Amino acid sequence: MGYVVLHLDKSPRNEAAMTDHIERKVIAPNVDPKRTHLNKELVPFPEGVTNRTEAIKYRIENAGLSRKVGKNQVQVIRLILSGSTEDMLRIQAEGKLDYWCKDSMDWLKKEYGEKNIVAATLHLDEDAPHIHASVVPIVQGERRKKKSNKEPETPKNQYKKKNTNRPRLCADDVMTRDKLTKYQDSYAEAMANYGLDRGIKGSEARHISTSEHFRNQKEESNNLQINIGLLLMQEESKRKSIEQFNRKEQEAKQDYEQAEKQKQQKEAELQQTEQVLSKTKGELKTEKLKNTAADVGSTIMDGISAMIGSSKVKRQQQEIENLKEEKKNLVQEVKTLKQDMQTKQKEHETTYDKLKQELKKIHDLFPKIKELLWIERLLQTMKFTESLIKNILEIKPIVFKGDVYSPEYKRYFKTERSVAEIKQHPEKPDKYELTIDGVDDTNWCRRKYREFQQSIGVNIKSKEEKNRGVKR
Repeated sequence: MGYVVLHLDKSPRNEAAMTDHIERKVIAPNVDPKRTHLNKELVPFPEGVTNRTEAIKYRIENAGLSRKVGKNQVQVIRLILSGSTEDMLRIQAEGKLDYWCKDSMDWLKKEYGEKNIVAATLHLDEDAPHIHASVVPIVQGERRKKKSNKEPETPKNQYKKKNTNRPRLCADDVMTRDKLTKYQDSYAEAMANYGLDRGIKGSEARHISTSEHFRNQKEESNNLQINIGLLLMQEESKRKSIEQFNRKEQEAKQDYEQAEKQKQQKEAELQQTEQVLSKTKGELKTEKLKNTAADVGSTIMDGISAMIGSSKVKRQQQEIENLKEEKKNLVQEVKTLKQDMQTKQKEHETTYDKLKQELKKIHDLFPKIKELLWIERLLQTMKFTESLIKNILEIKPIVFKGDVYSPEYKRYFKTERSVAEIKQHPEKPDKYELTIDGVDDTNWCRRKYREFQQSIGVNIKSKEEKNRGVKR
């Protein structure tokens, strides 16, 4: 028989981070994003309320409180309802998870009041099904008095007592020591039909925080692949950044070459214009003008020609200066891109070295991790489910049924009940092997293939049977 899991936690004022976690706006490392769509909201929000944080605020504003909520006052109590991992998976496999959810919600409403249950989410994308519930601690009745060894004094003045039935926001009244024990007892009683029992009273076991859980998980071999994946993702990001800088450098080089080509073209045009202008002036000067009017006309023509030529030359010179400035800017941009590319290359090499050191450390700490990774790839090739692979990698016998794919025969073999287990190789102490029903995976597939042939009327003798008649 497994145990119920019931954890209560007073929450700080800011609930945005926990809301993001529960509603999967932020994906934690222990969450399977492929199963997030299976999660369910068990409490509908009021009209106009879109998330858990708003639901907490809505309940407090509509509870009829007579006192202002304090700045540091606890506004919500967070609960986690679940059970032992194996038992929760069993309940799910037996099709009883909806009934478990209903009984858990009924217990919450009975203990804390239906209106105070502002949010409840069933998570099915982690190791075991569990419910995140949010309770706003709205209570009624007289406030608890602090225990004191002093004898009560008779008050000098008698004042009119306040209405003790008015609603109050008070987490301390909800989470007294006696009530916490009562919650554990009553929830275990509600879950008895599912084979879940109460934990040992007075046990020193404690619930660890999410950060502690992740820190401990990181030290375990099951999460080594996550660390490797993150490092590989970082390396891939660096590689893409280098490729992007390479593209920018190539584009800058092309712009630079185009600007250089335009500069050379403008310089050629300027030289041609100057030659035409010089020729025209020479022709005008060699003409023999016979009268003053002609001289005056020649002077005017020279002036007009000079004005036209000078204006065109200045314009072209300005264009050349602009091209030179653009060329200078492009040269500086190429230089900057080269420096950035060198920096990214160094970061890439540093990340790669760090990855190699991390892998070496992993192999030193866990010599057999390579074998487990190899068996994990073998199980994927044989089309085992992810959850089943995870259980088998815990190196304990796992009973399963279904279809197993054989790469050797390129077909599926069906089994109604088999036992898969990772065992130490009988001939190689530093190796592991995958066994199914007591034999290695290769021989198991061959045995299944022979059974298949016999089922269709093909009688194939085994090597042992063939060798019985061979004389030596």
